[in-house]
Amino acid sequence: MEYSPPPLFKQGAPARVKVTVFALISIALLVVDARFHALTAVRQVAGTVLYPFQMLALMPRDAVSNMGSYFSSISALQKEVRDLKSQQVAMAQAMQQAQLQMAENGHLRKLMDAREHLPVRSMMSEILYDARDPSTRRVVLDRGSQNGVKPGLPVIDNAGVVGQVTRVFPFTSEVTLLTDKEQAIPVQVLRNGLRSVAYGRGQSGQLDLRFVAPNADIQVGDVLVTSGLDGMYPAGLAVAKVSQVESVAQGAFGRVVCQPLAGIDRHRQLLIVMSDQPAQPRPAAEAPKPNGNTTSRRNLPKMAPIPLPPLPAQPLPPAVQPAQQAGQQPAAAPGTQGAAPSGAAPGATAAPATSAPGAVPAAPPATQNQNRAPAPAPARVTPPAAKPAAARTGEGA
Repeated sequence: MEYSPPPLFKQGAPARVKVTVFALISIALLVVDARFHALTAVRQVAGTVLYPFQMLALMPRDAVSNMGSYFSSISALQKEVRDLKSQQVAMAQAMQQAQLQMAENGHLRKLMDAREHLPVRSMMSEILYDARDPSTRRVVLDRGSQNGVKPGLPVIDNAGVVGQVTRVFPFTSEVTLLTDKEQAIPVQVLRNGLRSVAYGRGQSGQLDLRFVAPNADIQVGDVLVTSGLDGMYPAGLAVAKVSQVESVAQGAFGRVVCQPLAGIDRHRQLLIVMSDQPAQPRPAAEAPKPNGNTTSRRNLPKMAPIPLPPLPAQPLPPAVQPAQQAGQQPAAAPGTQGAAPSGAAPGATAAPATSAPGAVPAAPPATQNQNRAPAPAPARVTPPAAKPAAARTGEGA
């Protein structure tokens, strides 16, 4: 059995010779490749063949580096997501504020435009909150008596009438909306001028024209404006549009339902119309009249007395003697004014028995008959203008 040394330990050429030989071969290959590019194809083939082995050798290193980058990227992405979400919320809030401001700016521009076209002075106001009573339609504004607000002033927006101021406080005021059950406004149809009164219908948010004749000229789509007959609302302000017309055949009145044109429950800025029109005074209360057709003399107007026309002067008959003595002749008849009395001297005539009004007639002339009793003096005649004719007739009888 032979024991030989392993091939590694076999004696051969010296190591220096081997190093020198391989070094010269390497230098020759470098010169040939640098000058003639002869080993380019060999290099590409070698790189292609060795590439899988290279990737296989680099897999552990790539796995470790990828694992670290994976966890670091997850934490970075989570932080970025949180930042983006918070930024998105802030941007959404800012966008909502911008949209609200844009809508408010547009509404304010419309209010300012409407304010320029109003014939009276107006004041801008803002709604603070709704009234506490849910059964009424009222809002509270940020203007009060310190700003010159008074009860009864109308409140409008750019589209039409919203309501009327009903209560005023020093710094706030309460407005009853147009659709409240206790609110009424005189209106007229813009198309034909027909006048009526619109009443609120409460929570339904609509208006109602009551006591309208069934054959009234009102159509769906007609615009109602203020008539100005109440002295508070300026004439020509838009109020509502007719949305429903019903003619009841058996009833005495028809039914007309209207939709308000103003933003009753949408807008927040409103205009208070500072109407300077003086309120019309109320008529005085009439005194109660008694039952029946009789009229009290106290209610009759006082009339001046009508003066009587002057009457023409008439002759008065002679006074009748109260008694006739026995054996004497009677006095002359009333119709014989110009005849002489019995027993008078020939040629003597009786004195006339008439006299001017207001004058005392003269005494009758003396006669020769001494046995005749003297006639009494006639009474003084009252002027016709101062004494009625009936009194004069009784006096001369």
